[in-house]
Amino acid sequence: MEQKRYDLEKRFLHGGDYNPDQWLDYPEILQKDLELMDKANTNTFSLGIFAWSTLEPEEGVFHFDWLDRVMDNIAQKGGNVILATPSGARPAWLSQKYPEVLRTNGHREKMLHGGRHNHCFSSPIYREKVAIINRKLAERYHDHPALLMWHISNEYSGECHCDLCQENFRLWVKNKYQTLEAVNQAWWGPFWSHTVTDWAQIESPSPIGEMQVHGLNLDWRRFVTDQTIDFYEHEIKDIRSLSPNVPITTNFMADTYDLIPFQSLDYGKFAKHVDIISWDCYPAWHNDWETTADLASKVGFINDLYRSLKQQPFLIMESTPSGVNWHDVNKTKRPGMHLLSSMQFLAHGSDSNLYFQWRKSRGSSEKFHGAVVDHDNDEHNRVFQDVAKVGASLEKIKEIKGKNIDAKVAIIYDWDNNWALNDAQGFGLKSKRYPETLQEHYRYFWDHDISVDVITPDQDLSKYQLVIAPMLYLMTKQTMEKLKVYTKKGGTLVSTYLTGYVNETDLAYLNGWPQELKDLFGIAVKETDTLYPKQKNNLSFAGKNYDVHDYCSIVENQAAEVLATYQDDFYAQSPSVTKHAFGTGEAYYIGARTTGDFLGAFYDQIIDNLDLANPWIEQGHLAVSVQQRGHNHYFVMNFSEESQEIRVASEGIDLLKNAPTSQPIQMAPYEVKVIRTTDG
Repeated sequence: MEQKRYDLEKRFLHGGDYNPDQWLDYPEILQKDLELMDKANTNTFSLGIFAWSTLEPEEGVFHFDWLDRVMDNIAQKGGNVILATPSGARPAWLSQKYPEVLRTNGHREKMLHGGRHNHCFSSPIYREKVAIINRKLAERYHDHPALLMWHISNEYSGECHCDLCQENFRLWVKNKYQTLEAVNQAWWGPFWSHTVTDWAQIESPSPIGEMQVHGLNLDWRRFVTDQTIDFYEHEIKDIRSLSPNVPITTNFMADTYDLIPFQSLDYGKFAKHVDIISWDCYPAWHNDWETTADLASKVGFINDLYRSLKQQPFLIMESTPSGVNWHDVNKTKRPGMHLLSSMQFLAHGSDSNLYFQWRKSRGSSEKFHGAVVDHDNDEHNRVFQDVAKVGASLEKIKEIKGKNIDAKVAIIYDWDNNWALNDAQGFGLKSKRYPETLQEHYRYFWDHDISVDVITPDQDLSKYQLVIAPMLYLMTKQTMEKLKVYTKKGGTLVSTYLTGYVNETDLAYLNGWPQELKDLFGIAVKETDTLYPKQKNNLSFAGKNYDVHDYCSIVENQAAEVLATYQDDFYAQSPSVTKHAFGTGEAYYIGARTTGDFLGAFYDQIIDNLDLANPWIEQGHLAVSVQQRGHNHYFVMNFSEESQEIRVASEGIDLLKNAPTSQPIQMAPYEVKVIRTTDG
């Protein structure tokens, strides 16, 4: 698809969500915004995200004159607009006249008007009204000189259990399984006498009904993803036809405090329907439960996941220049952190740093959410100046925009697996921690400045020297075969405990651990011992003992090399870590949950064997993250409150200071350098 203005934009995008519809009675504020946009070194603004009641104050009556003026003013400044469809929050008249558009919750209660995303994706009326407003926006602005991209709705989420959605779910199930016999086999119908004998008996999971049929639960979550994508495709139909050369996105999310992938929708599926991935990132910087480096590693993991979904640069659609208003404690960023955290996005592949919000709302729930322009309207306050500094810095490094990241290591993340594992009523109900465990493996590579793709099971594995697939509790036969082919052709595979238990409908594999995995790893997993939080075992690896906790796979060795053994309990001296030559590759199995010190020793050996160490780093520090983007650009970031230093193999130019680098590189607390090496 030919893309016009987006391809021509050579600057990093800097700006954010702008809500002039809240300030139409304050023309002096709107004029001040135009002046401040230049002073903040911003160039891109998302408009219209929640503006439906201003665009269409009563049914069929449309007001676009205010939006015309704002878009024209931004165009005159040489700026960009990411124009949103307003479906994320509909006007009160629509709910009042057409109550069917409101969602029904899992208790089968019809919701009242209010909040956001309180709409039924199945509702024909809602789809009709959304199509009307979206088409009018596309007809009016498809060739506007400021239009850079379409922003569809906002942070799609939630589910509806109304009669319309029940019928659509039944149709979805029928299309997938064709017969009730197939449904009952997939969902294990005879359990608790839950065999269904009529399609009308199928209902979505509910706290007042059925929530224990795991196949049903899994298919409902898949349906919610497919239904959300179907609604998105409905939204973009006219936009795509009227502006085929303008890219389309919708903003993805991450779950908040743990900063793990958003779990309600399968973004692996959704990514195939957007032109550019964008996401909203709000880390709790300076919290009291983890180090700055710990949190930065988690941010890196999500960045690398969303970048990897399309194997191309992504966008940060929302972030904050200061604090937010919905953490338990809403702490503002310390001096230096805003530039550092902004540059981290770019280091992992973002082509933007956009904010929620440009100007603080005067009322309601977001009036104290961080913004570029505070209630004081003052360009001289610290936060505004921090934003202006980021904008100036982005201009200095714009040569990097569009460059991708070449990773030789991949970690597999699977939304289906996460849903199924969370549903499993076994093991430790609070200790499964699937995404967090992936982040712990990822941390080794973040600490050692080795680029990582975080991919889904359906993506190509052939480009990677090392693939890490922890805790794939739900593993299809297709995935097993894919991993076997990858390893047989020379790849190195790492897997762990809680892998290979159930198939795609959450049915346990018959005859124990699947033969495909026995062949691949040269072992058979016979049991999994689950430990209480205060209990420990330990394993002996390379002459040293390491603590293990939570899970211990009890393994029967068939053809593998034993790298580590348990030291305690009835399975003492049995294998805990193994390696198996398979074809021209190797498959490793880590049978127990370990701490980071073991993962460090384990991956040290693999990285040395595969020669994957970052050749530019001669002596690093675990709090200093170095990310390479493109051939010869390095982001060097100190995620600590202390000065650090590192040594590198070649000198270069610090683009932010336009000065040569020294050896060793000295890093002040929260400092970031963007270095173009002289060997590229």
